[in-house]
Amino acid sequence: LPRIVTSICGVCPWSHHLASAKANDAVFGVTPPSAGRKLRELCNAVAYTEEHILHFFFLAGADYVMGPDCDYSARNVIGIAQEHPEIGKKVVRNRHLGAQMLNIISGKTIHPVTAVPGGFSKPLTEAERDKVLQMANEVLEFARFAIAFAKEDIFPKYLDAVQTTGVIKTGFLGTVADDGALDLYDGKLRLMKPDGDYVDFTYADYTEHIGEHVEPWTYLKFPFAKEWGAFSMDLDNPSGIYRTNTLARLNVCEKINAPLAQKELEEYREQFGRPVQLTLLYNWARLIELLYNAEKAVELLNDPEITSTETRVPVVPRAARGVGCVEAPRGTLIHDYETDENGLVTDVN
Repeated sequence: LPRIVTSICGVCPWSHHLASAKANDAVFGVTPPSAGRKLRELCNAVAYTEEHILHFFFLAGADYVMGPDCDYSARNVIGIAQEHPEIGKKVVRNRHLGAQMLNIISGKTIHPVTAVPGGFSKPLTEAERDKVLQMANEVLEFARFAIAFAKEDIFPKYLDAVQTTGVIKTGFLGTVADDGALDLYDGKLRLMKPDGDYVDFTYADYTEHIGEHVEPWTYLKFPFAKEWGAFSMDLDNPSGIYRTNTLARLNVCEKINAPLAQKELEEYREQFGRPVQLTLLYNWARLIELLYNAEKAVELLNDPEITSTETRVPVVPRAARGVGCVEAPRGTLIHDYETDENGLVTDVN
């Protein structure tokens, strides 16, 4: 399954890969070695930098950089490259660096295979670490540039639109560490009400707190907070509705354990409060997460244990249920598997 599910999403194959691997860990009742976990976290952080650069500069950012009144034919990454060639070069290069780092660490840029039940199949050599660290430091500098550029030259132009466009009042869901810090790979789920009250629970217990509503006009399921009342998407009075993704994660966490991103979070909260309901601030939050993941990648690469060869433990098939969860760029991602005594999957959610 960790190999199959990478084809679910072309943007976040690593998120499905890691959520699936964690669900397999739980099914087989194993805990990956520290180095195996850190290599998974490293790939997650690098994949996040690649995705957040893609999202802001290739997708959402063109509306900001080029302006909403710009003709759509130029309101894209090509238009950015033509209007701001130096920025365009940085964007393309740093997304390329993310792809190259993943290729070195795991042997594949997309459709990864290295997160396996019990750990990580490919140890990182000292030479590979040194090469990737140089790239990661360059991406970190770009992340610092991106948030500074956006705060100085982009976001101030649109603060009025931010305050009025697409504003809805909902709850939020995200993952936090034991100390309440932002965590994108592992931790406890925090479900926050619109007023800021919240409940924490393990992702293995998600069915006690999260229901899945079904509509006849779509195959899509609608997760909702069961304890907040009946599901309703009434914009004036939504019930059970929570949001995920960058805005939600910065709302539910207490802090970020990375100095540069923490400084940005404090400034962001001083200006907008907590929890933030302003939908367009997803993009501001995304650049703070870009900085956090760039810092995280450098931190992990500087950890001596990252080149340990003890990256996986053996597993034995058994009948069990296992739940794995990570924060995908678009939000909280849960994989829930059941197996028979031969380790063959009998149920998936």
